[in-house]
Amino acid sequence: MARRKIIAGNWKMNMTPSQAVALCNTLKDLVATDEADVVYCVPAIDIVPVVEAVRGTNVEVGAENLYFEDKGAYTGEISAEMLVDAGVKYVIIGHSERRDYFKECDCLLNKKVKQAFKAGLTPILCCGESLEQRETGVTMDWIRLQIKSDLVGVSADQVKGMVIAYEPIWAIGTGKTATTEQAQEVCKGIRDCIAEIYDTDTAQAVRIQYGGSVNAGNAAELFAQPDIDGGLVGGASLKADFGKIVNYK
Repeated sequence: MARRKIIAGNWKMNMTPSQAVALCNTLKDLVATDEADVVYCVPAIDIVPVVEAVRGTNVEVGAENLYFEDKGAYTGEISAEMLVDAGVKYVIIGHSERRDYFKECDCLLNKKVKQAFKAGLTPILCCGESLEQRETGVTMDWIRLQIKSDLVGVSADQVKGMVIAYEPIWAIGTGKTATTEQAQEVCKGIRDCIAEIYDTDTAQAVRIQYGGSVNAGNAAELFAQPDIDGGLVGGASLKADFGKIVNYK
């Protein structure tokens, strides 16, 4: 099955609204392509201006988080309905920074995944291991636990339309990158896990990204792997080089 590549930028807590618009204008022609889906996952305050800035281009907009309730007294949170109404199509769920810094557990992330689907958003579900977990040989055990826990009650049809991002925690923002072989091995392991939970068709349909210091120099080799369907890109998505990552061939 030929899966369409998806390359998403995770801006994290960077870019004021005016800076965000300027970046969109800088990247507009550089990220133009018919061969991959391109997504900017931006801070909540940047969503509305970025949606306007990319209107008419090939870029879709994603959020970096959401809450699992429809509405209510949840000061500081943002709902799926708000995101959809603002023009958001994708949402990152379970990034290691959310899991670690904000103590988001798999039971919470499962609720967020379901809420995203309920609203018509496409989840980009993150998973990944720490350096200690890799060195002790439990990488796939840990990632399989994350995937199985986060997808409880999620249908095969829903999984076929979502994105899973493998991000080794030890490679995020460190300049370290998993070798091509390591990245491919884990992404294949994730696909095998999906096949076990659901079926082969679902596993072959779901798109799996690699994230963790993806840059213009390593994108082509990573994205050429049979089970890597693009990247979730951090710091490099804030630079003109993001265009080289998108147009990696």
